[in-house]
Amino acid sequence: MKFEELKTFLDEKADQYNHSGFIEKDPISIPHRFVLKQDIEISGFLTATISWGNRKSILNSAEKMLGFMNHSPYDFVLNVSEKYLKSLEGKPVHRTFNGEDFAEFIRNLKRIYAEYGSMEPLFFPQENESSYYHALDRFRNVFLGNADHRSRKHVSSTYKNSSAKRLMMFLRWMVRQDNKKVDFGIWKLHSPAHLSVPLDVHTGNVSRSLGLVIRKQNDWKTVEELDVILRKMDAADPAKYDFALFGLGVSGAL
Repeated sequence: MKFEELKTFLDEKADQYNHSGFIEKDPISIPHRFVLKQDIEISGFLTATISWGNRKSILNSAEKMLGFMNHSPYDFVLNVSEKYLKSLEGKPVHRTFNGEDFAEFIRNLKRIYAEYGSMEPLFFPQENESSYYHALDRFRNVFLGNADHRSRKHVSSTYKNSSAKRLMMFLRWMVRQDNKKVDFGIWKLHSPAHLSVPLDVHTGNVSRSLGLVIRKQNDWKTVEELDVILRKMDAADPAKYDFALFGLGVSGAL
């Protein structure tokens, strides 16, 4: 397909899959249960963190985390005791993300919300940055702190060429603003123009089938390759094409 034909095709598919019916079976359904900004952030971040593997399994594991937090994420993060966190350390959560990892994530979130009141300022790109590449590394350093804890492996590093799929998905949820009511767009000081598509098996395979990327690895270099063409299609909202690429991959339509 020529560029204009491909753009028209992907615009149509993005519009087809980006609708409220998408929410129910997707991990984004978890933060959609909440109204308070901090509840949305915390439940969204934790859900995005465990978003690998079968979507039904992801949702079940997210339900487990909500249960640990008494279905009040922000209140839990602010007021949880160390004794209670210790009691969670032996519990299973989601595959290699275990109770010890969950407890450490909550400790980190407690520190961050006490200092910043929101996760939003930790992700700001600087003026000369066109993507979240550097911002994600800055966030990682602040969130993890100096502790050499096993949970570090669950926060991807773009500086190690990771596609950071789960963090990019979380950012899409928080930053994208449209009228479809799927993404939240609650981080008003961020620009959707900085977003990249969360690159996973589905979006990567479809991107290669359509000739959007050549690289075979699903890493940050491929994210940058994909950024080039998607930003030509829509510089203001390139991440909207996540719906098209993911939808085509999951549905088997391509």
